[in-house]
Amino acid sequence: MPAIITDQFRILNADTFTKSLTGIGTTTNNYYSFLAHPNPTFDDVENYGDASNWPTEPMDSFQQENLYHDSMLFLKRITSQDVAKVVPRYDWTSGVIYDMYRNNYDIDNEAPQTSAKTLYDSKFYVMNSEYRVYLCINNGSNPSFTGGQKSIVEPTGTNIQPQTSSTDGYTWKYLFSINPSEIIKFTTDDYIPVPSVWGDADTEDVKNAAQDGHIETIVILDRGNGYAKGGLSNFTVNNVEIEGDGTGGEATIIIKGGEVDNIVVSNGGSGYTRAFVRLISGKDGITSVGAGQEASFEVPIPPRGGHGFDIYRELGSYRVMIYSKYDADPDYVIGNDFSRVGIIKNPLGFSGSLINSSTATSLGAIKLAGTPPDYPINSRIVQEVGAGQTAMGYVASYNSETKVLRYYQPVGISTFPSAGFTLNKFSGTNVIDSFDANNNPNVTPAGSPDASFNGNTVTVGSKSISLGQGFTAGYANPDIKIYSGDIIYIDNRAPITRSSSQKEEVKIVVEF
Repeated sequence: MPAIITDQFRILNADTFTKSLTGIGTTTNNYYSFLAHPNPTFDDVENYGDASNWPTEPMDSFQQENLYHDSMLFLKRITSQDVAKVVPRYDWTSGVIYDMYRNNYDIDNEAPQTSAKTLYDSKFYVMNSEYRVYLCINNGSNPSFTGGQKSIVEPTGTNIQPQTSSTDGYTWKYLFSINPSEIIKFTTDDYIPVPSVWGDADTEDVKNAAQDGHIETIVILDRGNGYAKGGLSNFTVNNVEIEGDGTGGEATIIIKGGEVDNIVVSNGGSGYTRAFVRLISGKDGITSVGAGQEASFEVPIPPRGGHGFDIYRELGSYRVMIYSKYDADPDYVIGNDFSRVGIIKNPLGFSGSLINSSTATSLGAIKLAGTPPDYPINSRIVQEVGAGQTAMGYVASYNSETKVLRYYQPVGISTFPSAGFTLNKFSGTNVIDSFDANNNPNVTPAGSPDASFNGNTVTVGSKSISLGQGFTAGYANPDIKIYSGDIIYIDNRAPITRSSSQKEEVKIVVEF
C-alpha cells in the first residue's frame, strides 16, 4: 500500500535529537564531534587511505565503523549550546519574486517560482539585511501576475501584525531576529538558525499574536466582470463574508470598471481550515453581474495555531546544525592533517566508563627521555616489545619542547609481517625507531621512553605545560576506549593541516 513519512515526522526527529543532548527523561547522551584521518593519501596500510581518489565517499558498515575509530585523532564535547535547528537561508534581494505562503503546495500544485512540490521547499520567507526573518503572506499575486510580482521594498521592523507595501503589493509578517551569537555559530551561506525556544521573552509577542484559523490574506484568481451596484461600476463592497468552517471572517472588495480591483481582509475571524469568498448577483448588495462572469478567489489557510504560533512547524525545521570550534587544547594535534569530520554518541573512557569531559584524545602517547630527535609527522614507528613481538604505529604529532610523541595504530598495520601479524601496544624501555616509506631510518639515534616520567604536566624552564593525558612510566593511554560509542556521522574531505595559530570551526548540518 502507498505510504509516506511526513515532514512532521522529520521535524519531530530533529526536535528529539536536539533534546537528547540535555537528556530526555532519565536518559543522558554525550555527543562528541571529532577530527580524524591524517595522511589519507598513503595506502601502505590495508583499508586506510586512497592515494588516487581522496576524498572517497563514506561507507556505512560495521567494518567501516571500526576503521573510522582507527582514524580518530581527538574529540570535542557537543553541548546544547552547540546545536540549533536550522532552515534554508533566503536573503531578501530587490527584484526577486518570492513564493508566498500557501497551505496547498504539493505534487499537483507546485509553487509558481521555485516549482517546489512542498511548502518547505519553496521560498516563502526571507531574512533582511538586519538578520530579521519575515514570512511572505502575499507576493502580489493577481490574475495579471499569477506567480507573484517582483519584491522591491525590503521588509523591516518588528510589528507583530502583517505589513503590506503599496509599492509592490507584498505583505510580510515579522517572525524573529537572529542574535549576534547565533549569527557567528549557526548562520552560513546556506542556512539560518531558528530560535531554540519559541515563545520565550524574545518571541512571545509573535507567538501570542497568533490566532488559530485566522485568515491573513485573500488572492484574486479571476477579477470577473460586469459587476454593478446602483447603476455604478465603481464601488466598494464591505463586510463580505468569508465562508467556510470558521467564524467571523470578513473582507472588503473594491470594484473598478465592473471588475474586482482589490480585496482586503477586514476581519480574519478564527477557526478556519477551509474558506472561500463569493461575490455574486443578489449577494452583498450586488444587483447585477450582467453578461459578465463571477470573480474567484483563493483563501490561504494558516498552519495550525496561526502564523507565528509554532515556528518549527511553520518553517519546516527538520535540519539540525552542530557547531564545534577547535582552538588551543592539550588534547588537540598540531602540525598534522585531518581529512575526516565525524560525530560519535556515548564513547567510553579508556577504563570503560562513560566520559563527559569537554575534550578527549584517541591517541596513545610516549614521553621520550634525554634529547631525542624530531620524529617526522606520519612516519612509521617501531619498537621491539618482546621476543618476536613488535609494536608498530604512525606519528600523529611530536612536540620537541615537551618530548611527547603521539601515535595512531590503524588496525591494518597488523598485516605487516614485521609486526608479526598482531597489533601490539608500545611499552617498556626499548628505543622507538622511525622509518620512511622506503623503510629507511628517519631518526638517528632513536629516542628512548622516559620510564621515570609520571604525571600530566611537564616543566620547561619556568613554564608548566599540560599534556592533556596522564602518563605512567613514560606512556599514556588514549582517553577513549577504541570501538566504543556509535559513530552517527562521517564526512570525508580534502586534507587540512592544523597549526598552532589556527582555529577550525566545524559546522555540520544533519537533515532528518
